[in-house]
Order: sequence, then structure tokens, then C-alpha cells
Amino acid sequence: MTESKHKKELDEIIAAYEKVKGEMRLPYEISNALRRTVKDLERARAGLWLLYEISNAMRTSLELEQVLYTILTGVTSHEGLGFNRAMLFLVNDKEACLEGKMGLGPHSIEEATNIWRHIEEKKMALEDLISAYDNFKQDPNSKLHNLVKSVKIPLDEKGGVLALTVLEGMHREILNDKARKRVDDKYLNLLGAKYFVTVPLKTKDKVIGLIMVDNIFTQKPIIKSDINLLSLFANHAGLAIENSRLFEKTVYLSNTDWLTKLWNHGHFQTVLSRELRRAREAGTNLSLIMVDIDDFKRYNDRFGHVAGDLIIKGIARIMVEASRRRDFVCRYGGEEFAIILPQANKEDAKNIAHRLRDQVLKQTFPNQETQPKNLFTLSCGVATYPQDAHDKDSLIRNADSALMQAKRSGKDKIVLFK
Repeated sequence: MTESKHKKELDEIIAAYEKVKGEMRLPYEISNALRRTVKDLERARAGLWLLYEISNAMRTSLELEQVLYTILTGVTSHEGLGFNRAMLFLVNDKEACLEGKMGLGPHSIEEATNIWRHIEEKKMALEDLISAYDNFKQDPNSKLHNLVKSVKIPLDEKGGVLALTVLEGMHREILNDKARKRVDDKYLNLLGAKYFVTVPLKTKDKVIGLIMVDNIFTQKPIIKSDINLLSLFANHAGLAIENSRLFEKTVYLSNTDWLTKLWNHGHFQTVLSRELRRAREAGTNLSLIMVDIDDFKRYNDRFGHVAGDLIIKGIARIMVEASRRRDFVCRYGGEEFAIILPQANKEDAKNIAHRLRDQVLKQTFPNQETQPKNLFTLSCGVATYPQDAHDKDSLIRNADSALMQAKRSGKDKIVLFK
């Protein structure tokens, strides 16, 4: 049953109570019990409507970071669940740990007061806060977010309360001094958490993470209805996160080369357009290296495509290792590659090309003695924006022209476009 149907049923129950109350005099005990029940129903109605609104907001984007932001905004907003802080962790199956992904909330009482005053003055609704994602994304000074992002928690007994939430798939409440004294947990101390609740994020068949909330500044007690609503919300959030992950995985696979796992030609074109626009707006350099494996066709013809694929995969791995983390290494087609280097001038690009070439020369490949120089070599062409080109097509054309010059002049060379 959807939240809107639940809300309709609760409205009908409350309306029936109001009618009965107006038509007959009830004993005090019954009237009081009914009043408390109706209060609970009204709170449930508000909570279900909130879940409906936030669930709709979560469907507006499939970008994982934006989905996480929407979730935590719903948890912390005054129109949402209203907790002071919310922190979200996701399971990293490869490393068997919990990774901090996002933290939302003030870092101090002064910051909290300023934020709440700003929200009140601007009369910001839940929708306004969710729409502020771009501001959050561009803010490098969010102390809580940076703190959460720095945390990795082992998924075993050493991981304390947070790990147990995931391993047992059950929420945890630490809401008083007695309960807190029983918990000696370095991760809680690091996050500054005293009284808090953790709830697991679940999909259909597994726990994928958790949300941790507290009221560290207002000291408002966390009551049972808060926890119930948070747990219900977490179930929606878990499914939204999983859908976003599946979407991003699909997008990734569609943009990568099946053999090398490098970015494919289509994504190369998209990224180069985007990075050129950024370079133009920021007034920075952008370099492009075109790379070709020398005499690859003769090797492929002699030893077959399986052997040739091993060479391409090995050189692709070296290209990633030789490049910077910010660079985009792409398979341009066949034995030709391209490396997009944001904020790199021609000298920077030349140094990276030399590092790549040298590492390939040091590598031993199967049957490399059959190659003209008894090893595999690379030819590279380099062009730089804005020195050599002012648009994408001319940058590609000039880098490719420099590559052809390297091939024509004896191969195993790096040529800079002039």
C-alpha cells in the first residue's frame, strides 16, 4: 500500500473520531485514550506524507551523490525528520568495510544557529533545501561531510555499533548515559556522537549501508515514533540507492571499452568537449596525447587476436599507471589510444608521454623479440589548448598530425605539434 493510500485511510479514521466526539459524551478514560490515539494517527499521517514527498524527490535524479543528498536532507530538514545531523555509510564489499559517503548538518552550535536562522528568514521549504544540492557539491569546507568521508570502518567486531547495525541488519539506539557507557567505540568518538540512532539501509536481499542520526545541538530526545519513521524511510532510501548504483553501473559499462576497461571513443568525445569548455571558462591549458602501438598489425597477424588483445590490455594498464589521477585514458580505436590531460601545458604532457613510453619499454611482453626492435614501442603526438587549437576537432586533428609525424620519422618517438 502506498503512502498516499495510508494517508487517506488515516484521514477517514480521524474524521470519524471527530464526528463521534461531537455527537456523544464519552467517559473520561475512553475519551483520553481516543485523544492519544488520534494524536498518534496524526503524527503517522504527517510522517507518511513526508515519506511520500521525499520519495518523490529521490526519483528526480539517478546520480548517486544527489540521491544521497536528498536522503540526508529529508532526514535533517525541519520539514523532514528534523534531526540535527545525519551521516550515511555504504558497504564496500571488496574491502569488507563501511565507507563514509556523506554527512549533512552543522559542525558546531554556532554554525547550527546561523543555518537555522537563514532557513527561517528565507522561509526555505524541503523542496528549496533539496534544490541546494549544487551549493553543497561545490562547498569544500563542509567539516562534517569531510569528516564522514575520511572514515572507513571494518565489518567485524572491531567496527563497533556501526558495523553491528549492518551485520545484524537491525537498528541501534544509544539514547542515555547508561547505554553510552556500555559502548567504547573509537568511531563514535571520532564522529562526536553521544546519543544517537543507527538504522540499516536495506535492499530486497541484503544490507547495503546505514544512516546514523543525532540531535547533538538541540538535545531533543529521540522517541520511538521518530525511530519507527526513520526505519521506514531507510527502507525507501536503500532501494533508491541501489537503483542509482545500477544506473551508474549501466552508464559506466556503456562508456567503457570491453577489453581494456578504458573509456571508449564515444565517451572520449564527450569528455573532451566538457574539459575544453572548462578550460576555456577557467583560462587553463588542456593537452591531448594520441598514442599508437608501433608495428602492432604485424604482431597481431602473426600471433592472432587473442595474443594481440593481451598486448593491448597490458599497455592500457601501463597507460593508466603512467597518467595522473585527473587524466582520462581512452581507447580511441584498434591499437590507438588517447589521453586527455586537464590543466596540463605542453611540457606537462611531454613528461607524461615520456613516462608512458619508458614504462612500456621496460615491460616484457610475450614474443616481443619478433618486433623490429625486439620489444614493443609507442609513438605519441601531443597538442595543447589554446596554444595549438581552439576547438575539439582541431585539437584532435593536430595531436593526430603530430602522431603521424612520429610514425613517419621512424616510430618510437614523441612529437609535439608545432
